[in-house]
Amino acid sequence: YINNLGIENIRVYEQKLLEYATRELSKVEGIKFFGTAPDKASILSFLLGNIHPHDIGTILDREGIAVRTGHHCAQTVMDRFSIAATVRASIGLYNTQEDIDALVLGLGKVKEMFS
Repeated sequence: YINNLGIENIRVYEQKLLEYATRELSKVEGIKFFGTAPDKASILSFLLGNIHPHDIGTILDREGIAVRTGHHCAQTVMDRFSIAATVRASIGLYNTQEDIDALVLGLGKVKEMFS
């Protein structure tokens, strides 16, 4: 399947979707990204204001939006910077811009619930 699609085509698609996601999520007031290196993998880790990541994950899950919450095997560095957990959206070939738009809308609902 991957050979048929072409690994380079997948990389380009995921990179473009990551750029779209970063741009759209940046519009969400109070979002703070972690891991912003150039040419990074298509993963976005973030916090949203003072809302606990597990609360964000639970609300998004109820909206049908899958994210992960926790320390993502980076507990030592998170402890170093006093971060209990983050929300992580992993973007892949199977995702679309509509999925990103749903995430942005879902974060809007999270903010409404905690305002």
